[in-house]
Amino acid sequence: MQILAFDFGTKKIGVAVGQTKTRTSSPLEIIRFKNNSINWENIYSIVDEWNPELILVGKPLNMDGTESAIMEKVNSFFNKLKKKTNIPCEYVDERLTSFEARQNLSELKTDLVDAQAAKILIDHWLSEN
Repeated sequence: MQILAFDFGTKKIGVAVGQTKTRTSSPLEIIRFKNNSINWENIYSIVDEWNPELILVGKPLNMDGTESAIMEKVNSFFNKLKKKTNIPCEYVDERLTSFEARQNLSELKTDLVDAQAAKILIDHWLSEN
């Protein structure tokens, strides 16, 4: 099964792709906001290109398990993505994914942190399913 993951941020969204058959994942790209708005055209283009059977979205929780301040925007993104694509969507706890992504990347690739964080979302989902 093909999986896409989105790591939602306030200025950009990291994207990764994964495959349940091989249990592998790869960072794909970073989608930057256009005029402080989500670039939906780019999101839908990626979804059409990869044709996933499942979409994962990072759920930003605080370390104590409560929802972070950005959760309202993430919920809006999640709901629109689910409605417009008709593809099953699931949340994945994203606590520490950006930290882990930074640990995995050299300083030369810091722009890829969000895509690497999305990859880690897939890795966590694969390890639990």
